[in-house]
Amino acid sequence: MDTIFLLILAIAPGIGIGIFIYLRDIREPEPPGVLFLSVSYGVISFFISLGIGLLLRDNTHVEDENVAHQMIRALVFVGLVEEGSKFLFLRGLLYYNRNFTQPFDGIVYSVMVGMGFATAENILYVFNGDGGTAIVRMFTAVPAHAMFAVIMGFFLGEAKVFKSSSFLYSFMALFFAAFAHGYYDYFLFLSFVPGLWIQAIASLIIVVIITHYAIKLRKDEIINQD
Repeated sequence: MDTIFLLILAIAPGIGIGIFIYLRDIREPEPPGVLFLSVSYGVISFFISLGIGLLLRDNTHVEDENVAHQMIRALVFVGLVEEGSKFLFLRGLLYYNRNFTQPFDGIVYSVMVGMGFATAENILYVFNGDGGTAIVRMFTAVPAHAMFAVIMGFFLGEAKVFKSSSFLYSFMALFFAAFAHGYYDYFLFLSFVPGLWIQAIASLIIVVIITHYAIKLRKDEIINQD
């Protein structure tokens, strides 16, 4: 398939989701420069997690058909490492940006970082696969990264508001995003168990409901403030 077409398929989902979230920020839209920086952080976080993942793969033994090993792989090697890499930039840098003034900003910045991560990952997968891979990931992996990002961003917004409990909410941001990510991947890793992949779809639906509620709650707060 044409390289340009594959590239478009790889980056379009991230751009579309990023624009969708940006347009939800109706009170004080974030500066384009900060949004671009957030996406760039996401790309960098992908390569950090990729490096850590390679180190873990080369220095640990994980049996492909061992349920416990696959749980560790999903929750720690994937969920914690990938979400932790994003969290590093979100909590370490963007949290202190002077434009981060509203709770909804946490979701916006988190999604932008998540889309930078997901797009970099998508390009790697698509160019090592084909157009079919791009289509599948367009409706699964990329939206999943966005939803994990909403969870993280929601709690970082709480940390920004309730400064006395910022550590607790920051911990919750990382924990719940990593757990949701790992839980989703866990059932995909258990491909050797017939039919269990359905649980991965079920877990994604649950996360969709949670993220929809989180975005709605933040939008209602903006409306009430006006």
